[in-house]
Amino acid sequence: MGLFSKKEPLSTGAAAAPQTRAKGQKSFFDDYMNMCSFHGDANLYKTLRESVPIIDAGIRKLARLIGGFEIRCENSYTQRQVDEFLKNVVVDGCQRGIHSFVSAYFEQLLTYGTAVAEILPGRASPAEMSLYRADLRDIVLTRDKSDSSKVLVCTMTGSQPVPVRHQELILLTLLNPDAGSLQGNSILKGLPFISSVLMKIYNTIGLNFERVGNLRYAVTYRPKNDPNDKLYAKERAMQIASEWSAAMQSGSEIKDFIAVGDVDIKVIGADNQVLDSEVPVRQLLEQIIAKLGLPPFMLGLNWSTTERMAAQQTDILTSELQFYRKLLNPVLQRVVGTYIRLNGLKGGFSVKWNEISLQDEVELSKARLNNARAAEIEQGLEPEIVTDESLTEQEETF
Repeated sequence: MGLFSKKEPLSTGAAAAPQTRAKGQKSFFDDYMNMCSFHGDANLYKTLRESVPIIDAGIRKLARLIGGFEIRCENSYTQRQVDEFLKNVVVDGCQRGIHSFVSAYFEQLLTYGTAVAEILPGRASPAEMSLYRADLRDIVLTRDKSDSSKVLVCTMTGSQPVPVRHQELILLTLLNPDAGSLQGNSILKGLPFISSVLMKIYNTIGLNFERVGNLRYAVTYRPKNDPNDKLYAKERAMQIASEWSAAMQSGSEIKDFIAVGDVDIKVIGADNQVLDSEVPVRQLLEQIIAKLGLPPFMLGLNWSTTERMAAQQTDILTSELQFYRKLLNPVLQRVVGTYIRLNGLKGGFSVKWNEISLQDEVELSKARLNNARAAEIEQGLEPEIVTDESLTEQEETF
């Protein structure tokens, strides 16, 4: 026996089971909590988008602001084939173009925190490859028992999840997942309570205006001390009610109401003050917009702001969009890479996103100009000072 015992080497194939799981719990793979379904969350967030228009508008705005991209291939023939594929690829059986797929896939990711799609190779030819977005209520996510680093997309057969056959054709993206969780967090997480309060306020406003627009009256008949009035009080009250009802149902026709005795007519609720909803509604909308990450003016909210503040909000939005682009890059690489392999094409490729706005182009050009001037100063050269007058002289010369 040697002085030092030999340690078992770590497996270089599949990832080992996590060591940070507390002892005394169930197996990491057999725990039911590691199987994730989306029935409740999907219905909740879908209803939330339908109930609050500003949430739906914000998600669609983000999907449009994500911008376009290009796939640049090293081989010219591969470039032509890939461009043709991206232009005409069938998406969900009813749309065409990779941009339609990216927009819908990104909306699903923002709404539910998890986006799942599938690459469908053509039966006759791989060149007829199409893309399909899965309904999250039809799938279940589980961990691979042989490799804890992999998440399997499954369908339910009875009460047991069955992994799909070709996992390499599955596209899966999670947005800000919690530690140890199989699903991402929706951008709408935390908004159901805020939205419920907002809808209560809107519902109350609607009821108040319905009452104001459709007035209700209180008609009071007070009999005098005369015994005859007290004797026929009920009959006279019924007659007044009948005549008042006929006067109210006359519609656009002008009809007078005539009554005998002490009759008092008042509008119900006329003395009540309608609560001011501007401040609470704005506070709730601020919470919603904070979650969406959009400047208020992009959603048509004319809140007081300065030009400098608007520029800073735009810069923050640019950083948010760049983060979302990094999440979509693996999806695009998987789609294009699968198409290239199935068709036997050669050469590598890269994803090049367009600049988010013209303002970004201007800022980047200014940054390049400042870097060039700094490089000239470091090299001991006198930098050329560009002024508006010199630019004007150059334009006149041309």
